[in-house]
Parts: sequence; C-alpha cells; structure tokens
Amino acid sequence: MFARPLQCAATKPNQQSTTTAPPNAPHQYTISDYGYGKDSVKVLHVKRNGPVHSIKEFEVGTHLKLYSQKDYYQGDNSDIVATDSQKNTVYLLAKKHGIDNPEKFALILANHFLTKYAHIAEAHIHVEEYPWERIAQEDSGICDNNYTSINNRQRHNHAFIFTPIAQRYCDVVLRRADPKQTIISGIKGLRVLKTTQSSFVNFVNDEFRSLPDQYDRLFSTIVDCCWEYSNIDDVKFCQTWNKVKNIIIQNFAGDPNVGVSSVSVQNTLYLTQKEVLDVIPQVSVISMTLPNKHYFNFDTKPFQSVAPGENNEVFIPTDKPHGTIYAQLARKDLKCHL
Repeated sequence: MFARPLQCAATKPNQQSTTTAPPNAPHQYTISDYGYGKDSVKVLHVKRNGPVHSIKEFEVGTHLKLYSQKDYYQGDNSDIVATDSQKNTVYLLAKKHGIDNPEKFALILANHFLTKYAHIAEAHIHVEEYPWERIAQEDSGICDNNYTSINNRQRHNHAFIFTPIAQRYCDVVLRRADPKQTIISGIKGLRVLKTTQSSFVNFVNDEFRSLPDQYDRLFSTIVDCCWEYSNIDDVKFCQTWNKVKNIIIQNFAGDPNVGVSSVSVQNTLYLTQKEVLDVIPQVSVISMTLPNKHYFNFDTKPFQSVAPGENNEVFIPTDKPHGTIYAQLARKDLKCHL
C-alpha cells in the first residue's frame, strides 16, 4: 500500500518544491520524499431505511504530507496530526456523511484534511471495499453446471453474504498546490479460467526454449487492474467499476456459447484496455497485470495399463513459477499518475 518510486533529491525542471529544509538540516543531505499516516482502519457502515438495511465495509489508509519537515529534522511534533486522530476522523466522517462508495468517501476524507489543516500539503487516501452482497432466496438446490443468477430471486432485507470474487479499491490524492485531483480506481483478485480457445505459438525458438507451441491450452489469471480519471464529470463510480469488470470478463471469456480466441495474454490484455478507453471517455489511462497461472497436463503415458489413451482431462495446478504480463495504455498527451 502507498508504494512510491524512489526519487532523487534534485527537483525536476519547472517543478517547485513544496518544502523547505530548516537552517540546521545537514547540508549534504535532503529528505526527497516523506509522509505518514494510518493504515488498515476498518469501518462498517449500516444504512437503515425502514426494514431494508444496506452495509458498506471498508479498509482505509490515510497518509499526509506536511509542508514542514521539522518533525524529522528537529523532533518537533507541533504540526503532526496524530495517526490516532486520523483513525478517529475516518469513523467520524463516516458517521457524518455516510458511506456510498470508495471514491466518494476517499474524496470526503482528503478534502477534510486539506480544509481543516492549512499546514498539510498533500492527502493520500486508500480505500478497499469488502465484497458483501445481500443473501438471496434459496434456489432449487439442484447441483449442475448451468449458469445461475440471483437476479430473479428475492434478496434479504438485512442479511448478507461475503462474495470475494474480486476486490474493489481506490486511491485519491489531493495536493494543495495542484488543482488536479488524482483519482484512481481498481479491481484486484479477479481469478478467471477458461479451458479452451487460448493459444501461444511462434515465439522465440532457440537453445533455451523447452516449451512447445501451445495451440489449445487452459488459460487462467488473476486480474489486477487500475485506471485513472482525467475528470469525474458525470462519472458514476459504481457503474463504471462494474463496467470495467464486465469488459475484462467479456474480453477473456467472450460469448457464453461461442467464447473468444486468445492468441496471447498480451493481446487479450491490450484489447481489454482499448475497450475501456473506447467506452469510458473520463478514463485517461489504464494499467493491467495478468499473471499466467499454469495448469499442466498430467502425463499418463507411463501409466497406459491404468489409464489408456491421451489425457486432456486431468491437470496439475502450478502457481509458481509463473509468467507475468503487464501493460499501461494511455490516451496521448494526457498527464497521469499511475
């Protein structure tokens, strides 16, 4: 959480530093990056609308960057908003404003810190949502492989079930010196698998290669995807998040009866990113990482007396080592922070 690239001390051209080292700072050193905050603040909000209740459970991180660095250089804590106070702020603003979605709540928190404390230069809020859904009316109980849906079943007024299909998260960064808001939404942990229509052929063939061409293989991955908004005018965050998730699944799986061909993980990743940028104009850049989770055929050739014939039914799940494919696709001439 809050991983940052290492930065050199020199200020980039046309970039002004927001901090000034005190006179007694060691002249040969400078603090090139810093900040502090509270991580993993867990909050559950219950909205009661008569007999129908709704819940949101978040895990929140709040990180602040002060104009002053005297807490580092001199041990002067007079500007520090304690991380315990930051924790309390999460609960109090949840009580005051309620919780609608990760992005909206993160914006409320970030704006609060910059409005309340004039000596804060930057507020970075990270929110992860726990995937709760209403319990639906019991189905027929028949165990088969057909598609099922809870859309046509009655949902419970006040009982919920944890459905960890994927996790939603966001990062919001507000800087007092920069009017541009950084709002990044994301999805992680979306594990998918298909049993055909995936190939990988015609790659480099040299003395280091042992993998044969794969004309039809199992394809499985765990999607980690995030995107940044160039603006949030008319953006409905929940609808947009679900739209991106559906685009990911559609490009991976295709039509339920026909499927879709994948000639490589790279191509599937690119087509997914392109469609997101095509259909959501407020998104300026999208980043995706797709680790290739392998399932290898169990070799039955030495066991023909026990299991005769070719094997295309039994596979060995192998999570390590695995390939990792990633890319970032951006609109041209747009600045982003991913």
